[in-house]
Amino acid sequence: MEYPIGIEMTKDYLSFEVSKAAYKLVHDVMLAKPGENIVITADSSSDRRVAEAIANAAFTVGGNSVLIYYPTSELAYSEPIAPIGAAVSHADIWIEIAYASIMHCESFRKALDFGCRYINLTGLDVTMLTNCIGKIDYNLQVQLGETIKRIMEEADEILVTDDNGTNLHAYNKGRKVRHSGQFATQKGYPIMMGGQISWSPIEETIEGTLVFDAALFPPTELGMLHENIRLTFKEGVVIDIEGGREAAIFKTWLDSFNDPNMYRMAHYSLGFNPAVTKPTGRIVEDERIFGCMEFGIGSQGKAIMGKFWTAASHTDGIVSKPSIILDGVPFEEKGRYVHPEVVGIIKKMGVAGY
Repeated sequence: MEYPIGIEMTKDYLSFEVSKAAYKLVHDVMLAKPGENIVITADSSSDRRVAEAIANAAFTVGGNSVLIYYPTSELAYSEPIAPIGAAVSHADIWIEIAYASIMHCESFRKALDFGCRYINLTGLDVTMLTNCIGKIDYNLQVQLGETIKRIMEEADEILVTDDNGTNLHAYNKGRKVRHSGQFATQKGYPIMMGGQISWSPIEETIEGTLVFDAALFPPTELGMLHENIRLTFKEGVVIDIEGGREAAIFKTWLDSFNDPNMYRMAHYSLGFNPAVTKPTGRIVEDERIFGCMEFGIGSQGKAIMGKFWTAASHTDGIVSKPSIILDGVPFEEKGRYVHPEVVGIIKKMGVAGY
C-alpha cells in the first residue's frame, strides 16, 4: 500500500511545532515522571523525525528514554522478535508509532500485565502529531469524549445507517464504553490518540449491513479505500463480503488466517478529533475523522469490556458519515452531531460548521 507519511522535503519541516507537541504527548498526555522507563517503538515506515522528537522529550522529562527501530512487518498485530517484546513488556510507558502495530499480540498483553501505560499512535507523522495532539485543546477533547461515553452507556438500542447502504442494528444492554482518548492515569490501561470512544454492543444482537467507505487497515495492501466494501453481519459475525478488487483483497486476507474469530465484530468506535477531516490511510488518524464511526473486526481486547477473545489479527474500517439513532432519538445525522449537549462542547472547541 501507499504510506502517505514523512514525505516532506526537509528534515526540519515543522521542527519547532514537533518538539512542542512531542513534549505535550510525553509530559501532559502520558504523564511521564523522572526515572520511568519510556520505550518508543518505530518501524522502517515510521517518521523518524517524530520518533526522535518523542525520544528527546522522554529524556527531557527525566525518563530513561529507549528508542527501538526495526523493519516493517508484513503482518500487523503479530508478535515481534524477542528483543522488542522483552523491551516493551518491561516498560513503564510504551509509545508505539510503528506502522505495522503489534497491539493485541502476546508481548502487548504482557506489557499491560506489567502495568505499562501504553498509547497506540501507529503511523504518526509530523503533521498528525502537530495537528491532532499539539494544536487541539486536549482538556476539552477529553471532556467531549467523556460526554459521548456517558450518552452511549445510557442508550440501549443503536441503529447506524448511511447513504452507502449501511444499516446495522444492535443492543447495548448496559455494556460499558471505553474512552481511549484520555490521559494515561491508569497503569496497565492502553490509550489511544484523543478523539475516540469504543465499546461492543451485545455481540449476538449485531445484525445488518456495514459499508466501509473511507479506510480499512490491515491488510497492508489497503489503507484509504477507492471503492466501498460491503459486509453483512448475522449475530455479530461477518457472513458475506461484497464489492470490487479491494473487497476481494480484504476477503482473501481474512480467509488466510483460517480462524473463525477473525470474522467477529470486535467493537464499535466513534471518532471526534477536530484536526481530522478526511482519510489519509493512517488508520489511527482515520479512526478519528470528526463524526465518523470505526468498526473493529477480529481480536477483542479486555479493555473493550465485551466477551473478550483472541484472534489471529485485527482490522479496523471506517464509515465516514454515519447517522446514529439511540433508542429512537437522533444522535448524529450524516456525520454531524445533533445531540444538544455534545454540540455545546463542540462549539466551545471552535469546530468549523457548528
